[in-house]
Formats: sequence, structure tokens, C-alpha cells
Amino acid sequence: MSSRDEYINRMQEKLEEWNAEIDTLAAKAGEVTADVKSEYREQIELLKIKQATARQKIDELQHSGESAWGDLKTGIELAWTSMGEAIDSARSRFR
Repeated sequence: MSSRDEYINRMQEKLEEWNAEIDTLAAKAGEVTADVKSEYREQIELLKIKQATARQKIDELQHSGESAWGDLKTGIELAWTSMGEAIDSARSRFR
């Protein structure tokens, strides 16, 4: 397996972890009072948007040639950082 394929697999695994985290946060959002619920829903929607962006970057990488993956990796790293920060922020707000 090439380092590109290994990288894609790691990123897909992380996306699945984030998906589970979003599901957990969504369940917590269902347990809060109405005045806080809308804020939680907004955070969850933001997470889903960022997750879709990250997934799109992985798709681009999977369909790119071996030589282009270095260039695409930078975009993926930015999407990953953004997604990780958004998850951390939502997690701290939902406590």
C-alpha cells in the first residue's frame, strides 16, 4: 500500500470518528432546554458542513494522480485542522 493510500485510509478513519462524535453531540443536543437547543443545532450543522468539506477533499485525493496528492494534501490538512477545532469547540460548549 502506498503512503498516499495509507494517508487516505487514516483520513477516512478520522472522518468516521468525527461522525460518531457528531452523533454523540446531536444526542446531547436533544437533552437540553429549548433556549440552548438552537445553539447546539447550529453547531452541529456547522460540523456537518465542515465534515462534508473534509470528505470532499478525500474524494479529490482518491481521484487524483499519484503526483498531485502532495498538492492536495495541503488543502486536506487545512480542512482537517478546521474540523478538529470545530469538534473541540462544540465538545466544550456541550459540556
